[in-house]
Amino acid sequence: MAAVALVRGVSGGVAVPSGDRVDVEASVRELYDVHYARLAGWTAKLVGDTDLAHDLATEAFLKLFREFGRVDEPRPWLYTVTANLVRDHWRKRGREAAAYQRHEAGRDDFTTDADHATTLTVRDAVEALPDRLRVAVLLHYFADLPVATVARQLEKSEGTIKRDLFDARQRMATMLGETR
Repeated sequence: MAAVALVRGVSGGVAVPSGDRVDVEASVRELYDVHYARLAGWTAKLVGDTDLAHDLATEAFLKLFREFGRVDEPRPWLYTVTANLVRDHWRKRGREAAAYQRHEAGRDDFTTDADHATTLTVRDAVEALPDRLRVAVLLHYFADLPVATVARQLEKSEGTIKRDLFDARQRMATMLGETR
C-alpha cells in the first residue's frame, strides 16, 4: 500500500490525505473486508459481548480512516488500537464493579461472590495484569502478532516484549494456580 501524503489545515484542522479521498476510502474498505471479521471475533473473545466487540472493531476502523496516512502497518495498528479500546472498556467495567460492590456492601442481603480461585478465567487473569504486560499479551497471544511486530507497535525493544510476555505468563500461572 503506498503512503499517502498529508495536507494540514484542511477539513477543520484535521489532516486529510492528499489526492483522491475515494482512494483512501477504497484502501480502508479493502482492509475492512480482509480484517474486520477476524478483528471483531478476537475482540468478542476478549470482552465476551459480540455487539460491543463489533462496536470496538468499527471504532478502530474509523480511527484507521482518520489516521490512514500515518499508518505503516494497518493490521498490527488495528489490533493495537482495539486492544487499547478493550483496555478502556475493562477499566470502566472495573470502576463500575467497584462502585456496585461499595453500594451492595451496605445492604443486609449482600452475599459474597464464589471463591475467586474457582471462578478465575484466563480472561480474568489477563485483565488483572498491569497494562504494560496486558497489551503485549493481547497482541502476541490473542492477535497472533509476532514479537517483532508487537515491539514496533508498542515502541519497545524485542527483548523488553519477550520479558513482558515471560512476566505475564508467570503472573497468570500464579493467579490460575498452575505453578510448576
